[in-house]
Amino acid sequence: MFIGKSLTNIRILNELSRSQLAEKLDITEQAVWQYENGYVSPKLEVVNKMKALFNVKSSYFFRDDLLENNQPRNICIERIAYRSESVNSAMKTQSELMHVKFLDAFIKKIGNKIKYPPNEILTLRIKVLEYLNGNQHEKRELQIRRIAQMARKHLRLSEIDNKNLLFYLEKSGIFIIEKSIGDTIDAYSLWSEDDIPYIVLGNIKKSAVRRNFDLAHELGHLLLHYKTEFNMLDKLAYKIKEDEAYLFASEFLMPTEAFTEDVLKLAKISNPDAYKELKEKWLVSLQAMAMRARNLDLITHQQFRYFYMSINKRGYRTEEPLDTSIPLERPMKIRSILQLLFDKKIISLGQLMEELKVDIRFLAIITGIEEAFFEKYSKEDFKSFSIDDLKVLK
Repeated sequence: MFIGKSLTNIRILNELSRSQLAEKLDITEQAVWQYENGYVSPKLEVVNKMKALFNVKSSYFFRDDLLENNQPRNICIERIAYRSESVNSAMKTQSELMHVKFLDAFIKKIGNKIKYPPNEILTLRIKVLEYLNGNQHEKRELQIRRIAQMARKHLRLSEIDNKNLLFYLEKSGIFIIEKSIGDTIDAYSLWSEDDIPYIVLGNIKKSAVRRNFDLAHELGHLLLHYKTEFNMLDKLAYKIKEDEAYLFASEFLMPTEAFTEDVLKLAKISNPDAYKELKEKWLVSLQAMAMRARNLDLITHQQFRYFYMSINKRGYRTEEPLDTSIPLERPMKIRSILQLLFDKKIISLGQLMEELKVDIRFLAIITGIEEAFFEKYSKEDFKSFSIDDLKVLK
């Protein structure tokens, strides 16, 4: 029997309205509605079009999908911390929500065969809440600075740089993927209802230093804004949350004491090129460092203006020095889990695809891992008859 819910979920995952899907399938919008609500089953030729469009097997639509056995409210729309003009775009929000739902269900499926290290980020979140509840008299800015310092120490980041930030975040318990999320969204984050944190990064080409700031910003949301109903915030309240995450990221990546000491050693504090060594050390953009220096009153308003005039004059707004030479960190946690499962023969790619009734492209989209990774294991799964399988009768 055709399962209409499976079609609805995968349609939303692909950010398609019923009318848009109808156009791609060369059918009516009413027909799509009938399929999804169980009034009519599509003909084989329509199912074949769906299969090609959504990168799944035909049988995908005749069984419950990944989400059926996952808690329906485990991923909540109000928990998604967006940083974009698309915060009020219903279709985009629903699509991203559905992606994380599929990702969460997928991780649950492969994760039941893995023993993870302790969820350190959850421990940190609990410590943060205890600190906030016990220090309600403190100014919010001071609270955020102290939480950033607490986070840096808890995650065991080096005291002198920000190397391997993405690795430390994944190790702490956060699942991070990169995917196409549009031109106006940098990243977003959320906690699942069973306390699994997610960060989704845009895959539009970015420098390593800008990605670091995105990661720190989202970490700020995860720690400062637990249980916040982001979809209920007005523009002013939303901006306050964004400013708090920005302040957290600045303190987290450029700790006041160490950063102040570095900036005061610069020969010419208003010259962007003077910050190059600090960029290599802290892995933060020249512009973010200048803004941080200004907020800490390390440079005057006039020096700050001169700095930005120089940034514009030298074309650094679009590409700064070292942007192309500092390596970009890529999420590796989900890839490593799959690699372990495949290499240890705990499950094969073929088995996984057969269980889920999906193609390699579907797995690549859900996990944010390039297709080449899966294709390697697809070749290993493929076995052909050879002469070694024959024996001569005596």
